[in-house]
Amino acid sequence: MELNELKGNPGSKHRKMRVGRGIGSGKGKTSGRGGKGQTARTGVRINGFEGGQTPIHRRLPKRGFNNHFRKEYEVVNLSSLQKAIDAGTLDAKGTVDLETLKKAGLVRKAAKVVKLLAKGALTTKITLSVNFASEAAKAAVEKSGGKVILPEAAAA
Repeated sequence: MELNELKGNPGSKHRKMRVGRGIGSGKGKTSGRGGKGQTARTGVRINGFEGGQTPIHRRLPKRGFNNHFRKEYEVVNLSSLQKAIDAGTLDAKGTVDLETLKKAGLVRKAAKVVKLLAKGALTTKITLSVNFASEAAKAAVEKSGGKVILPEAAAA
């Protein structure tokens, strides 16, 4: 076999359709683009237009409700606290507050309100200053020898 004998597989090569080459070609005059206007031009399209058919965004029903006044809490579980303490990213000696949790990567940087939940186990003595905590989480922290400081308790 030599280079001049090489051939492509049958059907692997197609000639590009040449549009606008007369009505006898089958793709003459409007070149398969229909009439005039926006749809006949390149680089433009009517977003969501489905050729006169009702567009999908109008066929589908509206569902649900988004409450713009919802309160968003950043959730911290006991298991994630324990993992961070074991990994050394969280120091359990001082009071752990929002800034400490942000530095440890347990909450997002934009977080403003933190809620402590009792998922997992905590074995280290720790003092936490959070906005909210579940009763089970408070009990688990106090069982391990630590304490939870809430804003209501700090103000009183």
